[in-house]
Amino acid sequence: MILVFLGPPGSGKGTQAKKLAAMHQWPQLSTGDMLRAAIKKRTPIGIEAERYMQDGKLAPDSLVIGLIRDRIREPDSKPGFILDGFPRTVTQAEALDQMLTELNRTVDLAILFQVPDQALIQRLSGRRTCLNCGAMFHTETLRPKNEGTCDTCQSPLVQREDDHEGVIQKRLKIYHEATEPLVEYYNKNGKLKIINASLETSQVNALVEKTLAASAQ
Repeated sequence: MILVFLGPPGSGKGTQAKKLAAMHQWPQLSTGDMLRAAIKKRTPIGIEAERYMQDGKLAPDSLVIGLIRDRIREPDSKPGFILDGFPRTVTQAEALDQMLTELNRTVDLAILFQVPDQALIQRLSGRRTCLNCGAMFHTETLRPKNEGTCDTCQSPLVQREDDHEGVIQKRLKIYHEATEPLVEYYNKNGKLKIINASLETSQVNALVEKTLAASAQ
């Protein structure tokens, strides 16, 4: 099964993608993670992407589409995969459809994780990320045992550049302008399902599983 997870930054689609990937053995293809890995390694793509991410802007279509094209052709993607953070524009969705058509495949379901903007700003601005292992914490809802230190590997926790409130507001503005049209795109194709992602993580996960089970019938 090929799934597209839609939703604004901080809606929890990445968390749900990880849970679903572990449960069903489907790879989670997160463009955000792929781009951050490239930035950490200081690859040419990473250096280019960093300039956009620091300003809260989307990476260019050509850059992201190239990453995805290579990834979906790898053997572990054959049984199915979850796209987390891609597509972000209708142009990217059309490019994805073309790539999948070449492989005689198609998107099975697009799930929209819906959360009000103000709740998202609170979620994201409180996030703290481990510099070493990537583990995430929150100043209100998931505090580390020792402030500023990762529970897993004891490395420093930082607030990512794209989690500062000013950047978050820019990211949400971009989402509403560029990504929300995808809702109509997948709705027209009869592939859109909407989930209330303001609920607790376990409740959202139950809704996702229920949605998948219903679509498989």
